[in-house]
Amino acid sequence: MSAVAESRSPETPILLRRDEGPVARVTLNRPQAYNALSVALMEAALRELQQIDRDPAVACVVIEGAGRGFCAGHDLRELQGDPSTEFREKTFSLCSRMMQAVVGLRQPVIAKVHGIATAAGCQLVASCDLALAAADARFGTPGVNIGLFCSTPMVALSRAVPRKQAMEMLLTGDMIDAETATAYGLINRAVDGGPEALEEAVVALASKIADKSSKVLKTGKDAFYRQIEMGLADAYGYTSGVMVENMGYRDAAEGVSAFLEKRKPVWTGE
Repeated sequence: MSAVAESRSPETPILLRRDEGPVARVTLNRPQAYNALSVALMEAALRELQQIDRDPAVACVVIEGAGRGFCAGHDLRELQGDPSTEFREKTFSLCSRMMQAVVGLRQPVIAKVHGIATAAGCQLVASCDLALAAADARFGTPGVNIGLFCSTPMVALSRAVPRKQAMEMLLTGDMIDAETATAYGLINRAVDGGPEALEEAVVALASKIADKSSKVLKTGKDAFYRQIEMGLADAYGYTSGVMVENMGYRDAAEGVSAFLEKRKPVWTGE
């Protein structure tokens, strides 16, 4: 387990990481502030994601929040405390880099959501490849209610849910429940049964993913996000090339052989 301390409170770790086999568990650890994304927390998260990306032992990542909620978005007290344009630019640029790091990470990322995920917290959920949430979790982009439209959360949200649903969330600032978030496609599913059931579901999903070839997972994740921004013909042209390259992997040869021989494949990551 690793911990990163916030500069203004050296004794308090603001980010935790523990590895459970091939799964890295990253915990936002500002529970007293609903894990609001301070500059220090985002810097710590970005550094940890970069380290995970270079770690060949990690096949899947889970991002979660300590305390009563997943993440309440940006730290408004911090933003109010320094009204300079330079600090605001730093804050939103850093947040954008962190969200893009989640998408660009070679490993699939699962958001484990409980309590609330609002504004940039909702953005983080939308940025993750997969998301499981407690049945009583709530999601929202309520910036419009305080005169601060959720423009950067909108980028991830509008790529994860249909346009009309995204606009309703952004324009009204209303919270939605986990069942609605599932229907919108913001999360994969809501899990009944309390914290233990959510943990069990997350572990099962992460373990299933981590059991695949790490090289193939990286190839597939990268190709997914590249092709989704292309036109239809370009997407097919690009992914056809990816398939040809993938067929040359040692893991592909092993996987096909294992399937034909009715045995479990042994991956090498090559």
